[in-house]
This record gives sequence, C-alpha cells and structure tokens, in this order.
Amino acid sequence: MCSTTSRLRIWDVHPGYLDRQRLLGEHRELHGVVSILVKNLAGYAQHPETRRWDGCGWALRHRHRLLACEMSFRGYRDKTPVRLRSSPGRWPSTFVDAPGEQFTLLAAKYGGTSTGRIPLPRTSHELWSHHKYSVLARDQAAYRALGRRVGNLRGREGFEELALELTNWMRKPPTAGNLLNAVQHMAGHLAARIDPRCTTPPGRLRAIERQAAVEAPPYLLTQTALTELAAWR
Repeated sequence: MCSTTSRLRIWDVHPGYLDRQRLLGEHRELHGVVSILVKNLAGYAQHPETRRWDGCGWALRHRHRLLACEMSFRGYRDKTPVRLRSSPGRWPSTFVDAPGEQFTLLAAKYGGTSTGRIPLPRTSHELWSHHKYSVLARDQAAYRALGRRVGNLRGREGFEELALELTNWMRKPPTAGNLLNAVQHMAGHLAARIDPRCTTPPGRLRAIERQAAVEAPPYLLTQTALTELAAWR
C-alpha cells in the first residue's frame, strides 16, 4: 500500500530508467493505486496520480507488466499480478509531469550517484538511441522518419517533444512483422547464436534476454525493447 509519507508516483518513462529503489517503489505504489480504485478507498483517491488512472484498468495492468518484466531481468520475481482489464487500449490522457520532465526529476533524485539499467539520456540522440528497437517493432517507416529527424537535432533540442512521442509509441502494441525485424536486430548484438529452435519472436526474445544477462553487451543493455516487448507477450 502507498506510504502516506511519500509522494504517490507511477512513472510514464520506461522502467529501465529507474534505479532499484524507484523500480520496486513504483511496483508497490501501483498496487496501492489498484487497491484504492478497486476498493473505492479514501485517502489517496483524490490524488492526481490516482485520478488519472481511474478507468484505465487495462493500462494499469500493462504498466505493471512492464515493471514485472524489468524486475525479472534484474533478478526480482513478481508474485502479485494485476488483473484489471477495463477499457482495453486506453491510457491516461494526462501526466502529473510530462515524460521529458520525468527525466529531469529522476536526475535530481539520483544526484549522479545512482542509475537504472538504462542511463538517463543527456541528449535527444541518446534518448532516441534507447528507444530505436521499440519503435522499429511498431512501424518501420516511423523508425526511419524519426531517425532522420533526430539526426538533425543538437544537444537537448526537441527533447521534451521526443520524450512524449516515444512514450506514446510504446503504448501501442508491436506488430508481428515489425516485431520479428526488431528482434533480429537485437540478436545481432549477441556474440552467441540464438538457439535455432527458438523460431517465434516471443521465443527468440526470451532467448535474447537470457543471453544478454550473461553477455551484457553495452548497446543492447540500453534498449527499452529488451524488456518492454516482453510485456506484450
């Protein structure tokens, strides 16, 4: 349940950017929001974070799956599934803080002494590089267009708009053909071959996750796709 001494927070940026404290903390607080909404509890019921997720049960469930997949990759085991399914495909239409601002908030919290699996992006180029395979798994044309557009940016130019756009892309389910393409690109970063018996994208993705945990290839470890695609299985 949510602690009354801490600010209730469900992040919108990928869980890979969260350090251990905030990853496990969001998992705990998300269950608090679920409990408030399901049981119609008072207290935090009027908190902006709770109110924006009201009526978005399916999205809460998916955010929990994202957290659980990231936790699993880091060696934590989730034993508390969220079973809400209301309003499939519907995400909150508002943010307590916009995705770009959430990176600024995390940087202030970390103070340069902590980090998640993915380092916080300092530039628009870094932000895009972390999300490339996530976008590729949804739309190849958008992947190419975004790559060209970001290539013309300098420093943090366009960062806020890009953070919002990438957040919205990852709220869309990957498509079969594009998913396979993204998984093949990810497999190319591994020195060891993927077991040829893993013929389906979900099977190959699981194999990539297992191998990445052993090999720890730097570029692959900074990809949101490494865990977020698994949440759609």
